[in-house]
Amino acid sequence: MAASGSSRTPATLTELAPGLTAAFVREALHRAIHGVGPLPPAAAAADKQLKEQKGDVERAVHEVIENHIRYAGAQGFLTNLGGLATMTYMVPANITGLALVQCRMVAGIAHLRGYDLADPRVRNAVLVSMLGESSVAELVRSQKLPAPPMALATAPAHDPGLDRLISAAVAADLVAKVAGKRVAGSAARRIPLVGGLVGAGADGYVTWQVGRYADRELLPLRRR
Repeated sequence: MAASGSSRTPATLTELAPGLTAAFVREALHRAIHGVGPLPPAAAAADKQLKEQKGDVERAVHEVIENHIRYAGAQGFLTNLGGLATMTYMVPANITGLALVQCRMVAGIAHLRGYDLADPRVRNAVLVSMLGESSVAELVRSQKLPAPPMALATAPAHDPGLDRLISAAVAADLVAKVAGKRVAGSAARRIPLVGGLVGAGADGYVTWQVGRYADRELLPLRRR
């Protein structure tokens, strides 16, 4: 029985989240930008940080990243507490939580740097940022993506054909990250508390990576 639990692969884990499609990613982005539940809209949260940092944009960006690393760690802990027995329920919840947190973080950074979150070019840039620097570089090199995030955000015109391509790439990336993390830590997940700590660390780390990339990539459009 032990072997069957630890031998899950990313491919089989993907089957646990059949609804994680391009449409799911767009919905996560919409909720991140407009707010959901107790979480206010990304721009409002970013503006609050800007006020707390007395108008210092770069310090506000830093705080937005730090806050969302904590959010990612918290949801990673909670969605990995149940061990292997709750995987069917927790994999989709983990991916959904990670998508929402990272969308909200990058959208907040974009807003602080002067980008219009209502612009579809900017929304595509937010999603592409979530793929991370190495994945984006590979997609651009293989001509599957025309440009990195800032170039997409400031392109002369919006290309609607990119919307689904980008959303599908982000959905696949999120599933791969969560699936890979669960395979790597399958032994630890036999002990619920340890599994929660593994989930918190992994999700916090990947969110830090995304935040750092968005910070470097989405350069200021105007001074505040």
